[in-house]
Amino acid sequence: MLNGKIIGYIKLNVGEAQTDIKDNNALEIERIYVLKAFHGKKVGQLLYDTAIQIAMQEGVIYLWLGVWENNPRAISFYKKNGFAEFDKHVFMLGMDQQIDIMMKKVLKSD
Repeated sequence: MLNGKIIGYIKLNVGEAQTDIKDNNALEIERIYVLKAFHGKKVGQLLYDTAIQIAMQEGVIYLWLGVWENNPRAISFYKKNGFAEFDKHVFMLGMDQQIDIMMKKVLKSD
């Protein structure tokens, strides 16, 4: 929040709440949204850092997420933060087939 206005948010899922991988040793970053006016101002990084803190508190082994293949800004952000591609996920948006790149960051080994 900035001056009482929400400028971004993060949605995290654990356990059975995860959308694809339902691994109790994982935390899913389902969404990180930042208002366009605040892109490049470290808001996304702050939200991401919060996700890392929560993952550490939960004691998970890794974080994972799906990012739309046509979102190079987000893909770059996640790669910069240590995520690597491991799969792809096809989904439908109306009648259009879309692809999410699945990415993972290992926090600790088993």
